[in-house]
Amino acid sequence: MPQNDGDTPQNIDASYEPVLSAEVRAALADGLPVVALESTIIAHGLPRPRNLRVALELEGIVRSAGAVPATIAVLDGRAHVGLEKDQLERVATDPAVRKLGHRDLAPALALGASGATTVSATAFLAARAGLRFFATGGLGGVHREWAENQDESADLRLLARTGITVVCAGVKSILDVPATLQRLETLGVGIVGYGTTHFPGFYLSSSGHPVDWTVHSPGDVVEVVRAKEALGGPGTALIVANPVPEADQLDPALHDRVLAEALDACRERGITGQGVTPFLLDQLMRRTEGASLEANLAAVRGNVRLAAEIAAAAAVR
Repeated sequence: MPQNDGDTPQNIDASYEPVLSAEVRAALADGLPVVALESTIIAHGLPRPRNLRVALELEGIVRSAGAVPATIAVLDGRAHVGLEKDQLERVATDPAVRKLGHRDLAPALALGASGATTVSATAFLAARAGLRFFATGGLGGVHREWAENQDESADLRLLARTGITVVCAGVKSILDVPATLQRLETLGVGIVGYGTTHFPGFYLSSSGHPVDWTVHSPGDVVEVVRAKEALGGPGTALIVANPVPEADQLDPALHDRVLAEALDACRERGITGQGVTPFLLDQLMRRTEGASLEANLAAVRGNVRLAAEIAAAAAVR
């Protein structure tokens, strides 16, 4: 909910409420479309100085589609929904900026820390500020060998109790995709494929696993959101699974070969648990000579554009 809007419960310290930028606050007051953007990709997902250029580019894509961007981060113990340019530059350049999931928000706010928000933290803060649409690259999910280590992204449970629409390119292909889809079904998180009958594979246009529902336009998504809100019930997210264009995807044969060899290397080196994901991502980056990063960025650009179009369509209905 917006800071100091008069609806803050008496037992909640208003100093911990999200701070809305002037642009975002005005947009929400006027019923204009707003799209939430995460900041982890800026602080931790891209090399400097390209990260700042990409951050500005993504905000520009939102604006070009007729919506207002709301990049989210925590600065000096305050959660910000919508960043000024100097704040965006700080997130992109300050090496002290931490990586914050939803569970990290309370200590970060209480201790005056600064951090970039992951999917779970961004979705939570966006929904609390009254935003309905959020664009990201790919979601976290159930990790491989889950039965042995019980490793599952916090994204899944957070989305199971946050009523926001998330446009993404599926989940990272290094994860256990079918197990993740099963988990999302169990948690009641809805999924619609955007112009596709198969769940995207993040770097790849398709993971090979089908989706039950397909939509073909921003208006279709808006109607699904409207029906979901009208039905009521648990406040779960809606995932709009938007595949990276085939022309921009990572070569599937290269992807599969590098991933298989990286998984073998994990077993040989005894890498397990939380060490697996960063190792696999690093191997994909290095052994595809940066092609995985370019596919990632192509997916993010497409998701941001689509989320803005959906938000704009929702604003006129």
